[in-house]
Amino acid sequence: MHSKPHVASRRRSRAVTVLAGGAALVVATAALAGCGGSGSSSATPKTASGNAATVGVANDSLGKILVNSQGRTLYLFKGDSRATSSCTGSCAANWPPLLASGKPTVGSGANASVVSTSTRPGGKRQVTYNGHPLYLFKGDTKAGQSNGEGVNAFGASWFAVSPAGNQVSGQSSSGGGYGY
Repeated sequence: MHSKPHVASRRRSRAVTVLAGGAALVVATAALAGCGGSGSSSATPKTASGNAATVGVANDSLGKILVNSQGRTLYLFKGDSRATSSCTGSCAANWPPLLASGKPTVGSGANASVVSTSTRPGGKRQVTYNGHPLYLFKGDTKAGQSNGEGVNAFGASWFAVSPAGNQVSGQSSSGGGYGY
């Protein structure tokens, strides 16, 4: 008779262990979801008149970086030849260019004298900063993320851009887990 309570006790013990392990996995997953450069402490950039800025500066886990009007990290591509974009096709699908239909507007902390546009294949105007065409990253799904930092994809590395117009880091990774 003592074996049945012992078996039931082992089953309860396993169930508690499985539940505790599952809870730990949920907590670990939630903690990791907060990683990946999602430490922005700045709202969306505004112009001096209070309108949304095409390009602004946010304080991210990488330091001060350029962001678009929605607060999403802007990147430069080391494969570009100065103001001429070499990112087209599937590259542009994964790293969408920052486009402007008129004159780009500049928010606090960004240098208006280095903001311009260049013509992409197909005729659209891409915003440039200090001569670098600017891009977003498909892997950044919300403001404050910088998952594209240091990713090596489509033949060269991608870096967030500092307010001075340079890459924020010299380290690159090999693909960032996005299968490029």
